Amino acid sequence: MIYIMLLVVIIGGAVLCAQSSINGRLGAEVGVLESAWLTFVMGTILSFLLGFFFEPQYSMNLFTVPRWQLTGAFFGVAYMLTIVFAMPRLGAAATTVAVISGQLLMSLLIDNFGWFNNTVIALDGSRLAALVLLAIALFFIYKSNSIAVAQADSP
Repeated sequence: MIYIMLLVVIIGGAVLCAQSSINGRLGAEVGVLESAWLTFVMGTILSFLLGFFFEPQYSMNLFTVPRWQLTGAFFGVAYMLTIVFAMPRLGAAATTVAVISGQLLMSLLIDNFGWFNNTVIALDGSRLAALVLLAIALFFIYKSNSIAVAQADSP
């Protein structure tokens, strides 16, 4: 079952990258806020329909959960605006690796300190090595993007 879940998450990541790239193009054509607005409107409609027809009842709702749990929605807005702005300027690969780098760094901190009521998983050498290797990957991808742009701009 864990392998199926990993595959689903990998597919989710691929879809997220495709969505980011498409929204980045859209944002470059119509504006960052307009592109983000379209995403949130469509997400609202789809979420409402799925929730209305398929969501089971829970003991708490949006009005009774601890307030800090609602801040995740603001992070989604910040992420969307950042991606729509960055994607056309950095390219899909560099933007995606930069996002993954930020996600990995924050996830290691969350695991290490058990933030947001998560299980504590200590930061060890292999996790730190993964972060360093990802930073190296980001460097090389950004460097290759810079070279490709310079070559495209030269006559």
